[in-house]
Amino acid sequence: MIEQPARVVAVDGPYAWVESERTSACGQCSAKGSCASGALARLLGRRSVRLRALNRAAAVVGDRVTIGIDEGVLLRGALLMYGLPLAGLLAAAATGLAIWGEAASVLAGGAGLAAGFLFVRHRTRRAAERGLPVVLSRSPASGRSR
Repeated sequence: MIEQPARVVAVDGPYAWVESERTSACGQCSAKGSCASGALARLLGRRSVRLRALNRAAAVVGDRVTIGIDEGVLLRGALLMYGLPLAGLLAAAATGLAIWGEAASVLAGGAGLAAGFLFVRHRTRRAAERGLPVVLSRSPASGRSR
């Protein structure tokens, strides 16, 4: 489980809307001063990300919480988001090259990429509930007793 601290900003039935500060993936790395990812993170600044999470800890607005998402969900999502459009681009470009030639290969590759992105969009809307983050626990500093 990948965990991240957050703050509850709204509660909607069994869900909590939480804000978490966006951080660089390699923020703890010893080379962060000379790394391109660290430089990009400094350029973009720290912004909060608001997302909906399943509220298993019965958190209320203002609580500091720990949210988590399963590694498998994250891996499958990354493969879907990046791999499928790329596979569509390569397959369509190869087909276009074999059937019509080089110019058609470029157009077919673009169409394959677009089709991959459209499929990802459709698929992620259907599967959004299964990949929701979960509020795992409230911080002891929340100030609310159980």
